[in-house]
Amino acid sequence: MASTEPPEAGPSLERLRSVFRVYDVRADGEQLVYYGEPLVTQERLMQTVWPLFREQGYEVSLSTRMGEYVLVAEPVHLGPNGVPWKNVVLFLATVLSTLWAGTLWYHVNPVSNPVGAVMTAWPFTFAVMGVLGTHELGHYVMSRYHGVEASLPYFIPVPLSIIGTMGAVIRMKGQMPNRKALFDIGVAGPIAGLVATVVVTAVGLTLDPVTVPQSVINSANTMEVQFGYPPLLKGIAAVMGQPLTFADPSRSVNPVVIGGWVGMFVTFLNLIPVGQLDGGHIVRAMIGERQESIAALVPAMLFGLAAYVFYVLDVSNATVLWVIWGFLSMFFAYVGPANPVNEDGLDAKRMAIGILTFIVGVLCFTPVPIEIIGP
Repeated sequence: MASTEPPEAGPSLERLRSVFRVYDVRADGEQLVYYGEPLVTQERLMQTVWPLFREQGYEVSLSTRMGEYVLVAEPVHLGPNGVPWKNVVLFLATVLSTLWAGTLWYHVNPVSNPVGAVMTAWPFTFAVMGVLGTHELGHYVMSRYHGVEASLPYFIPVPLSIIGTMGAVIRMKGQMPNRKALFDIGVAGPIAGLVATVVVTAVGLTLDPVTVPQSVINSANTMEVQFGYPPLLKGIAAVMGQPLTFADPSRSVNPVVIGGWVGMFVTFLNLIPVGQLDGGHIVRAMIGERQESIAALVPAMLFGLAAYVFYVLDVSNATVLWVIWGFLSMFFAYVGPANPVNEDGLDAKRMAIGILTFIVGVLCFTPVPIEIIGP
């Protein structure tokens, strides 16, 4: 049945009248649905109605139903609604997959002695999960601060891989209030993750190197993994006076340092200035819609990097990595970053933090992050 009386929870129709002429209001479960006619552009409409609905605890969006314009308002749930079982299961699965990967770096057998393997490999898991989790929790905490609905981190397990995971993500829902919120949420992850990464790297460098069994050294079927250490990691090692490589092939850096490497690699990838990546959000907040011009150049730069690694450095593994990221960046550029409701610019302090974050991100870059030399 059609109605022109708003539900008790919604804003008054009088406050919507200047931008949206309402001719039908319905309650659909938790949703409030306002059928009507926009009287202004979509941008101005959302700038006007979004804060009105947020005052009442709703997230609002403009869409169409059966050819009619509708404002759809849904309650904002900032915290988890019940036990987040999917997050818990993925977290536990990633703990297991990183423990398995850790046994490879510590050269222990998880099959013959599973308890001993876990007791040996847990520092690697703690390091990797720590830097990834801290990064995503930075986004989550700042999302809560700005009243943006976000999920807890979803960890991504990758069994039988050399690090056991592809990282973690959070899912944000609803409109971004303004460019300040977009910036704060986007930059919080890399900053929090970098702090955790520096701590993990420093701790790992103080731990004893791992002894490589002679059987592994002599085996012709052993796959060798060589990490390219970025300037930031080399700088931390230099400050602490600790080596990253050893002349003795029976010694290798403690796997906790690899956890620091993971943090730096993830930080650099996330700061690529395109689409839904942290770098895309930060640049969108800093320079507005001009971010699209920068995003359009990113795929070409990554493909160019792939060509440099292949033809000049002659490393095929890293070439494949940058080609994949070149195609991913094309997809991210197509999707685009979040668009804030309010387009007011950033203050000088945030602009400076953004520039500094990208500078540190460059220090996390190396053209050949990893090279696999296998049988």
